[in-house]
Amino acid sequence: MQLELTGVRLPLAPFTLEVDATLDARVTGIFGASGAGKTSLLEVIAGLRRPTAGTVRLDDEALSDAPTRIFVRPERRGLGYVPQDGALFPHLSVGDNLRYGRRLPPRPDGPSFTHVTEILEIARLADRAVGTLSGGERQRVALGRALLASPRLLLLDEPLAGLDAPLRERLLPYLVRVRDVFSIPMLYVTHSPDEVMALCDEVLLLGEGKIKQRGKPAGIFVAGAAPRYVLRDSGHSQS
Repeated sequence: MQLELTGVRLPLAPFTLEVDATLDARVTGIFGASGAGKTSLLEVIAGLRRPTAGTVRLDDEALSDAPTRIFVRPERRGLGYVPQDGALFPHLSVGDNLRYGRRLPPRPDGPSFTHVTEILEIARLADRAVGTLSGGERQRVALGRALLASPRLLLLDEPLAGLDAPLRERLLPYLVRVRDVFSIPMLYVTHSPDEVMALCDEVLLLGEGKIKQRGKPAGIFVAGAAPRYVLRDSGHSQS
């Protein structure tokens, strides 16, 4: 997978998202404080926002190109998107939420329902109502639904945000398992250095809509006490 973001611009308040990057790592972290433009960048890639300039290209396909007015609709991009709240359908059971992802024709080599539910340990939840799920269960179901769409690229927007620290630590291994079992590249938005260190091969440090640093996680963060990792050469910590 190669994702090219060329001259991408999107006006936001109070700054403009401006990104030039080619991404080809197995898992790329998009790291930054709240309001840095991380979610907006993910939404541009997903097709939920239309940039005013630039090109978004996945492998040989232009997903959006402002000069030629190309804009592929989100449902035709072949991407899996997990927003912060999971966005499960409350009127459907867990099993039906999961199967909803398979309404699009899956790739022949895409993950099976059985495999996904086993890896995420959610098979026993299939008959449950969404309203009865815990926060951690909801996120695993949302992740499973995205995987079952056989995406070319998986976009995860702070999937562990809003969960308490013990629950985040219990869920992180599921994300590592998905990374290792399924050959689906990921973009992972977070403001947690610990998550980046555990999961990502590369990290973009985003600030006010621009890439401030890029590199291996070990080159961006340094081990500390509390939190366990902090930004190198920065005057403040992020958690």
